[in-house]
Amino acid sequence: MAAIDLLICDCDGVIVDSEIISHRVLFEALARYVPSETLESLLEGTFGLTVPMILERIERELGLAIPDSFDSDLRRVSEATVAREVKPIPGVREALLTIELPLAVASNSRRHNVESSLERAGLTDRVAGNVFSSDMVANPKPAPDVYLLAAERMGADPARCLVAEDSPTGVQAALAAGMQVIGFTGASHIPPGHGERLLTLGVSAVIERMDELPGVVDRLGRG
Repeated sequence: MAAIDLLICDCDGVIVDSEIISHRVLFEALARYVPSETLESLLEGTFGLTVPMILERIERELGLAIPDSFDSDLRRVSEATVAREVKPIPGVREALLTIELPLAVASNSRRHNVESSLERAGLTDRVAGNVFSSDMVANPKPAPDVYLLAAERMGADPARCLVAEDSPTGVQAALAAGMQVIGFTGASHIPPGHGERLLTLGVSAVIERMDELPGVVDRLGRG
């Protein structure tokens, strides 16, 4: 596998099926300020963005002033709900144990949440502490910072890194870092036609099931 030295996975929507839970909690919290019909339209396509990015978009579009405490209050509820309800993406542990590459995780979530999700997925030992999160960099995805940090700390050339991502935000971040990307569309929150959107952005392949991942990694690794 000379063309790839490091596999980097996003966490939410790739390792654990958490995005749909986080979206539900966010929707319920924002529904106190925004009518449901309007909110559905505003939240479309925002998965992968940080909450401050989403709040900025809503405030700009509607001219609202959401309380400063909203983000911290939401974070507390969302983290507790995800920790209680989240389940691994089917087959992810088996797939990542099969792939014989160093593995890192790069996420827009905070480090302790990523570590909790990895524990739920049975992947703590496989990742071996190679977790890179939004609270470790100046700019979250879609900036490439967290992916570049992962490559630097793991001693890998970004051009020889392969990323598994589910969101356009994450795909843009990984591509901006100069990495190849596999788009994953098997999480519960993924809308119809999402694979085509990721291909348009420039991913090298799209998979819907985690049992496809080892074969695609092998194929891309052999060029």
